[in-house]
Amino acid sequence: MSSKKTLVLGASLNPERYSNIAIHRLCAHSLEVKAFGLRAGEICGIKIDTELQPYNAIHTVTLYLNPKRQQAYYEYIIGLNPARVIFNPGTENPEFYKRLESASINFEVACTLVLLSTNQY
Repeated sequence: MSSKKTLVLGASLNPERYSNIAIHRLCAHSLEVKAFGLRAGEICGIKIDTELQPYNAIHTVTLYLNPKRQQAYYEYIIGLNPARVIFNPGTENPEFYKRLESASINFEVACTLVLLSTNQY
């Protein structure tokens, strides 16, 4: 499981936000995590980047941005060439699905927290 390096896009320092909870759970599953958000900080020792980084070997991008906010990141995400993109509840985006399919990138409309808790991550 530890080879699934994950980028949390839309990371929040607010402990009540699902992106924050997801980072904690990913860490608890011993997964390597990268995080991007609007505010710099740390969540369970993971630095939140506020500028896009050319991360290497990202397996999964898990989205916590609404579809309108995702648009600015389409090319960036495709450029990372992840094995999959997870669209968490509220992030569903058929326009982006088409772009991912064209780039041969798998996607799931799922909840990262549920996938982790049911060992389907």
